[in-house]
Amino acid sequence: MTRFAGLLLGLVLLVVVVASTFYTIDETEQVIITQFGEPVGPPRTSPGLHVKIPFIQVVHSFDKRWLEWSGAPEQIPTRDKKYIWVDTYCRWRISDPLTFYQRVRDERGAQSRLDDIVDGETRNVIANHDLIEVVRSSNRAFAQTEESTLEGREAEARIRVGRAKITHQILEKSRRITASYGIELVDVELKRIGYVAEVQQKVYERMISERKRIAERSRSEGLGKSAEIRGQKERELKGIESEAYRRAQEVMGRADGESAAIYADAYSRNAEFYEFLKTMEAYRKAIASDSLFILSTEGDFFKYLNKSAR
Repeated sequence: MTRFAGLLLGLVLLVVVVASTFYTIDETEQVIITQFGEPVGPPRTSPGLHVKIPFIQVVHSFDKRWLEWSGAPEQIPTRDKKYIWVDTYCRWRISDPLTFYQRVRDERGAQSRLDDIVDGETRNVIANHDLIEVVRSSNRAFAQTEESTLEGREAEARIRVGRAKITHQILEKSRRITASYGIELVDVELKRIGYVAEVQQKVYERMISERKRIAERSRSEGLGKSAEIRGQKERELKGIESEAYRRAQEVMGRADGESAAIYADAYSRNAEFYEFLKTMEAYRKAIASDSLFILSTEGDFFKYLNKSAR
């Protein structure tokens, strides 16, 4: 029994020694070997099975892939004294695992150093530029400049640097510092930019005031256009009425002329009959059934009645 226990113990020790001697490197990893806390040899990046001195040497694995850093939003003043919240992120990787281990030890330490470096350079660069430079990348014209959320006529200002170059400046300045930590930065971007709470309310009030002004101007222009349309309608209506009246008078004139011509023709054909017919029409219009006239029979108007009485 004692012999069996000794054999089992020896087997366990052998397994432990073998496990402590051999280690594997994944395709996404790179390794630093330390002995008594000090790095031994160059970094090992080849994937596969590797050997180290058991119990004495320790394996430290680091990721070879691009990693993400996302900073906390921070309040930054621009050169033109606009206080904004800036949220930044970047992509980075461990380019020199030996330097990385000696300076920051692990990814947690690297994240902490990036907080200081990238946030600090972001603050420095943005503080040296106006807000319009931070939010715009080109001088492309706004669709509606009047409705811009920037103060006054800032939206019409010509930018000289722009957001893209500002982020590139942050990247270059940060990259020069992170290289000493074995860290390579590949990209820095401003994820979000917003006004601080104190300024935001003033911006909203200014936007409301601006839109009220635009609405009032639109209403004024609408009223002016309405008055113009009504005036044009009145002018056109008067023109139509005048033209219609002129044509009516022309028609009436022609009709009167034709009527006079017909009367003249009828009179020329039989003047006595025409005179008799017109006198009868005059009797019908002038004399009612209960009319009483005391006139001389010698007048021309009643000559036909006088002849009839005889």
